[in-house]
Amino acid sequence: MFINSKNHICMKKLLPSLLIVAFLSMNVACKGDKENQAGDAAAAADASAEAVAYNVDTTATVIEWTGSKQVASHHGTIKLLTGVVYAKGKTIESGNFTINMHSIETTDVKPEDGKADLEAHLKGTNMDEKSDHFFNVKKYPEGKFEITKISEENGKTMVEGNLTLKGTTKNVKFPATVTVTDTDVSIDSEKFVIDRTQWKINYASKSVFTDLGDKFINDEIELVVKLKAKKA
Repeated sequence: MFINSKNHICMKKLLPSLLIVAFLSMNVACKGDKENQAGDAAAAADASAEAVAYNVDTTATVIEWTGSKQVASHHGTIKLLTGVVYAKGKTIESGNFTINMHSIETTDVKPEDGKADLEAHLKGTNMDEKSDHFFNVKKYPEGKFEITKISEENGKTMVEGNLTLKGTTKNVKFPATVTVTDTDVSIDSEKFVIDRTQWKINYASKSVFTDLGDKFINDEIELVVKLKAKKA
């Protein structure tokens, strides 16, 4: 196939434009995926009359989190206040849990390096009442999660539920290993990511504020759920 010099010049001029269009299209697609990561709240699952209650062991249950910015990251834990899981046979039918937002802890910062200050910053307890830093636990001391569905996808168990943070409820889905015995229930999730801005956790988000320069904190929070419950 022959390309004359005139067409060759046109192609050289056109190629950068095509690359820019492709790059913008990829960004739009990624943004769309991110925005659609969490869905609207769904109806909570109901337990049958035959279901058995398992009370969450709040000392053994933990939610692990990782947050990051341009050059660094922090990780830590959050605990539950209460929770109950209802199962029939080997199948979980429903469950609801209350998250203790005051229990936010960083596990990668030593006390002498500012652990208490960072935790207070995440909780918003070192700010005045009009400030809205991260989780603002003075106004929103509790979060909630209620199971809406458990299904199988590509050989994996998927847990779906309504997650409530800062008064906003969104439905999330994550893969997990679910085990039910006569005495215990465990739910151990794989790592999954939520976009904090969907729950109005907007502090230092460059997708919300356009004047941050490189002083932004990433919107994505990585979570791992490790839940243990015992027969009531």
